[in-house]
Amino acid sequence: MMYTHMTKGTCSRQVYVNIEDGIVKDVEFVGGCDGNLKGICALVKGQPAEEVKARLSGIKCGFKQTSCPDQLAQAIEAALAK
Repeated sequence: MMYTHMTKGTCSRQVYVNIEDGIVKDVEFVGGCDGNLKGICALVKGQPAEEVKARLSGIKCGFKQTSCPDQLAQAIEAALAK
């Protein structure tokens, strides 16, 4: 299932996450720090969605209350709730 999440409080604007049978199959960010986000996407691909959500949830970027990894965790949570 492909899910689109509009990010809030980050440099990225959107994140697309594809989850099948509880496994993260693909992630793509729109905007943000290109190299870092490509690295995050590569690291989470093939991992259990619940585990990715647990590891990334609550990570902050500098003085911000969220981060791109935290927004990915929120996207996964919303996708799994559907």
